[in-house]
Amino acid sequence: MSTAAPDPVELYRQMVRIREFEERVKSSFADHPGVIRGHTHLADGAEASIVGSIAAIRPGDQVMATYRCHGYPIALGTDTTAMLAEIYGRATGLCGGYGGSMHLADPERGFLGTSGIVGQSIPQATGAAYAAQVRRAGEVVLCFFGDGASKQGAFHESLNVASLWKLPIVFVMENNSFSGSVRVEQEDANAAAGEPLATKAKAYSMPGVTVDGGDPLLVHEHVAAAVAAARAGAGPTLVETLVYRLSAHGNTIAPPGVPLTYPEHEAVRVFGAVEEYEAALRGDPIPRLRARLVGDGLLTVEEAAAIAADATAELDRAEAEALAAPLPAPEDALRFVEA
Repeated sequence: MSTAAPDPVELYRQMVRIREFEERVKSSFADHPGVIRGHTHLADGAEASIVGSIAAIRPGDQVMATYRCHGYPIALGTDTTAMLAEIYGRATGLCGGYGGSMHLADPERGFLGTSGIVGQSIPQATGAAYAAQVRRAGEVVLCFFGDGASKQGAFHESLNVASLWKLPIVFVMENNSFSGSVRVEQEDANAAAGEPLATKAKAYSMPGVTVDGGDPLLVHEHVAAAVAAARAGAGPTLVETLVYRLSAHGNTIAPPGVPLTYPEHEAVRVFGAVEEYEAALRGDPIPRLRARLVGDGLLTVEEAAAIAADATAELDRAEAEALAAPLPAPEDALRFVEA
């Protein structure tokens, strides 16, 4: 993690690892029915936004994200076995099996935690940025959230105070085209008017920029500039990265004993937009970057295949170890209950 130009092959490697993790979570519902209880939300399609942004920070900086949160700790270096064990509810999980998919945290690597509450990351990351400003150690906070969260009142309150106090924070809005089963233009006045959502930055006198979230190098360029400005005391920036979520909003919750499954993407299931969804699949940022790297002579077809094989082997090991790990002891159920 640094502000230097990132190695595009390493960005590709991290994107492939994140995608393999997401696919492994999804396949677990069919391969191991009942192992995952509760909600999981995938960010397949947003890998370029994730790795391009995180490549712009350095050790000591901090990150907060949404409940669609698997990719960020992977990019920060969190062990994928511990993450998968957490999603499986195992005692060896990242949070001891207490949090599950929506409540991952790895403070040692700067990943402060997530929540199932829409927009939760925004005021909490703003508070973390205030703490960083008080410490005067040159730290910056990256705050990730979706387009739907920008309709929460906390979004507006946080951007206002962050701009007013010149807090060292970069707000990264990953506009993934849908909020639940609603198109962004159905609930956002800027989108309905054909405006980028980064227009919202104008109301709070901060820079706002909209970038192609499928290009990790372009994302890095803009987020790195925003991080540098925040570190220099110039205050926050709102960066909107345009991505397309390739999986459905989340898994379908079912009673115990019934496998939880991922439904068909709402573009198809709700809106019947088959051609739109197929176009999004063709624009998948991972094969798009692979073709660019191969075309530029930075990666061979054989090396790309080896990267994919390494990611598969890593998640094969993680899945096996997570499944073999013990469940938390029943007597530990009341641990951390403060009442």
